[in-house]
Amino acid sequence: MMLAFSIGKYPSLHCLLLLFIIFIPVIVSFQRCAKITPDSASTIPVELWKEFTAVCNVPAPYTAEDIEWFLNNRTVRPELYKKVNQTAMSVTLNVTEYSLKHLLKCNASKKTHSFEFPCVYGIYLEAGYPPLKPKNFTCIAFLSDKLQPATMTCSWDPGTRDPHIKTTYSLNAFVLSIEKYNNSSDEPLARSLTITFPGALPLHIEMEIELEVRNALNTVTVKQAIIDTGYVVKPNPPSNVKIIPEDNFPNSLMVNWTHPFHYTVFETKYNIRYCQAGSSVWTEVPQDATEAYIESFRLQSLQPYTQYVVQMRCIHKKGIGYWSDWSSNVTGYTPEATPESSPDLWRVYGESDSAVTLIWKDPEKSNGKILGYDIMVDGISNVKLVPSKMLQFHLKEKEAFVTMTANNSAGVSPPTSLLICRRGLTVPKGVEKVHYSTRDGQIWVDWLPRFPSRASEYLVEWVSIPDKVRDWQRVPGNVNSTVLKGNFELFTRYNINVHPIYRIKWNNLTCSLPGEDASVSAYLQQGTPLKGPSVDVTETQKNSAQLKWEEIPITSQRGFLTNYTIFYKTGDVEHSVVVPPDTYSYKLTGLASESQYVVHIMASNIEGSVNGTDSSLYTKKYDDGEIEVIVVLVCLGFLFIFVFIMMFTLKNREVIKKHLWPQVPDPSHSTIATWSPDCPIKADSPKESTLPDVSVVEVDVFDRKSLCEEDKSMLPLKKDKYFSEEHSSGIGGSSCMSSPRQSVSDSDEGDSGQTTASTVQYSSVVASGYKGQTPSLQAPVFARSESTQPLLDCEEHPEHLLDSSSHQKNSYFKRGGDLQQLQPQEWEEPSVFSPMEEEDTPTLTEDPPGPAPGYMPQQSGYRPQ
Repeated sequence: MMLAFSIGKYPSLHCLLLLFIIFIPVIVSFQRCAKITPDSASTIPVELWKEFTAVCNVPAPYTAEDIEWFLNNRTVRPELYKKVNQTAMSVTLNVTEYSLKHLLKCNASKKTHSFEFPCVYGIYLEAGYPPLKPKNFTCIAFLSDKLQPATMTCSWDPGTRDPHIKTTYSLNAFVLSIEKYNNSSDEPLARSLTITFPGALPLHIEMEIELEVRNALNTVTVKQAIIDTGYVVKPNPPSNVKIIPEDNFPNSLMVNWTHPFHYTVFETKYNIRYCQAGSSVWTEVPQDATEAYIESFRLQSLQPYTQYVVQMRCIHKKGIGYWSDWSSNVTGYTPEATPESSPDLWRVYGESDSAVTLIWKDPEKSNGKILGYDIMVDGISNVKLVPSKMLQFHLKEKEAFVTMTANNSAGVSPPTSLLICRRGLTVPKGVEKVHYSTRDGQIWVDWLPRFPSRASEYLVEWVSIPDKVRDWQRVPGNVNSTVLKGNFELFTRYNINVHPIYRIKWNNLTCSLPGEDASVSAYLQQGTPLKGPSVDVTETQKNSAQLKWEEIPITSQRGFLTNYTIFYKTGDVEHSVVVPPDTYSYKLTGLASESQYVVHIMASNIEGSVNGTDSSLYTKKYDDGEIEVIVVLVCLGFLFIFVFIMMFTLKNREVIKKHLWPQVPDPSHSTIATWSPDCPIKADSPKESTLPDVSVVEVDVFDRKSLCEEDKSMLPLKKDKYFSEEHSSGIGGSSCMSSPRQSVSDSDEGDSGQTTASTVQYSSVVASGYKGQTPSLQAPVFARSESTQPLLDCEEHPEHLLDSSSHQKNSYFKRGGDLQQLQPQEWEEPSVFSPMEEEDTPTLTEDPPGPAPGYMPQQSGYRPQ
């Protein structure tokens, strides 16, 4: 009761008591848990790709069947298990992974329901390789000329296999098997170690050197026994090396140095090598010449006034041990000597035929610093001083003889001579053609000599474009190829000329005469052009355009152009045409009229292409002169039509006149003029004597009654107006084309008191013919005519009949005396007149029907005109 009370009163004590009761068996179980053999407090090394076996022992109540193995928390296959006894189970593994620690666990647990807790134990495995035995184990002891501790460095080849586990390299040196000097390193695949001695290296004593390589899987050792420490000694190079030139000895140099050690400590011998400055070819002095314990040596057979580089090294006198490093470079000049060769003289023509520029180089073997040149042109001396190496002059004759010498502080060079001919004069030709190629970053030139070749030598000249930097070199006459030795730049064009040089006698003097050269352009290396040409459109037509462009600058070409490609595009249609590289204008044809084109030109060489800038052009609707041609053709067409019409008109004028102006009878020639009996009778002409008789009805103007009575018998005539285009009365000058006249009925309806002769009735006579025609046997037909024309003078004024008898014709019948008289026409005799109404004329009063209209035949007839 008290316990229960206490627990109830303190519930936290109840929980603690329960946990203690549960974990007491667990603590007891861990005290008697499993063990794995092998076992280690840290890790257990395992060799990669090798089998590893571990055994797990478990206490009762567990058995071997209760054991299960895990590697990195993954179950190991049961077939790898092996039962050792009732309480032990082994497992055999092949570890193939490295660079990590593998956790191997043994887990023992009952398969049936039990209050026993699982028993777990584990170990860590570290996979790797055992160390390899080092190779090429060597040691070098460095001696110093100063009182410094000596050092010895040993090196070896550890191999390429990484152990993947900690490996230690230890270097041990045993002097007389008493003193031990060592050093070690844990660096993987270490290759060298250095031992520092407390003082100077003990020489001429026995030493043993040992290298030990050790890790958890294995240990290997390499030993080297040295009888004399001198075999591992590498001395420092000689110090204070100097070069001393000697006057009057231009072909030698004196070399001085200081011994690195006293001979009592380390006796050495030396090795000397030298070369010209800038050269990588060394010349070594034979070793037997420097075996003695010396501190100077004379270098001989050197070039005068030439800079040389000298180096030295040393070794033990017995030849044991190692050579020291080469000393630092020491340079010096040999003394000057008289120049052994002539200056290299050449000429360059100017713009005019007589302008010449002399250029030259220092003698190849100048043997000193050139102080000046003595030039003679046609025997006239001209002293030229350095640094200028150029002289300009004009040829006074067809040729000039030039000689030159160079001088230095030691003397004067041999002379050189050159015969210069005026440009344009005939000189020997010794070279047919030149070709070039590039190999190994150099320009090779070969040429075809003219057979037989008499040239003593060839001068190969090259000039950079456009900088005009000039250089040249000479080759023997029996050589037809050479490699150019100069500073050539990439993507730069060079003009190469090969000149044959002949040795001739001129005025008992031997001189050089340049022959006719052959040339070729070359590049050390070509590249893609920097830019393309800019195209200009100079002229456009209806279907063509003229293009023009400038040559790309040589510096922008960067190679030999192979072609230009012209691209021209309108809309989405693009065309192209390829032209040679020496073409700078082109005419595009086949273009569409009134169209816009975009044009650009691409420049190409063997390395690539580049496009130029775009340019636009517009084609015309008409070509130049096309409009003028059209206008001329139209004008010629109109002129031709006009001429044709004129010729046609002139040829057919009678027919045209007949259609446009019908034949009108001339009233002046008509016989109707004599119809009135009151008019004087004109004498009959011979042509008018056969006119037919015409009956005339006389009417009194004022007798209206008799007129009306007479008109009753002529009702059809009064009812309608009558007009005939062909036959109108026309008395008093009226023509056949005149307008219709008023009828008699008009007079009746008008003013009855009219007393004038303004409305007088006339008769229209239809005769069977005109003047000049044979009169018909049939009686003429008379028709009534209505006219407003005034009466004839003879009718209106009878008193003037006698005065007017003198006239040949009445004035009313003169219708222009100049009119041509129309030819007579055939006339039909109408039986009845055709009526025509006039809009302006009032309608006639209808009368009763009467007899057919007509005139009474007259007895007297017409008077002849």
